[in-house]
Amino acid sequence: QVQLVESGGGLVQAGGSLRLSCAVTAFTLDYYAIGWFRQAPGKEREFVATITRSGDYSSYADSVKGRFTISRDNAKNTKNTVYLQMNRLKSEDTAAYYCAARISAPSMDALLKYDYYYNDWGQGTQVTVSS
Repeated sequence: QVQLVESGGGLVQAGGSLRLSCAVTAFTLDYYAIGWFRQAPGKEREFVATITRSGDYSSYADSVKGRFTISRDNAKNTKNTVYLQMNRLKSEDTAAYYCAARISAPSMDALLKYDYYYNDWGQGTQVTVSS
């Protein structure tokens, strides 16, 4: 089991940017696929973005494609962190954002956009976009 801690949320005006971080406490991040999900009040949790353990493939929800970028730093001595750069934010991006992790093989990449696939979750960070 690993621990995940999100940070970087806050209040921003529409059109602005935020960068979320997901710090992962693990011997190495190399074996973990990471996903970002979000949940707005009264709504179900939804997929935002995911990145494979190698970092060579990422995918995004249609609602954030072209605006959000997921990236990872597997250097365990310094970072072990996954980022979600969010640009051109909209009011509908307002939600609690969660990162999730799972030891994953390339053959399972098709499952990375489903929240049930992940074993470990962070506590979330709130993003509020004012219009």
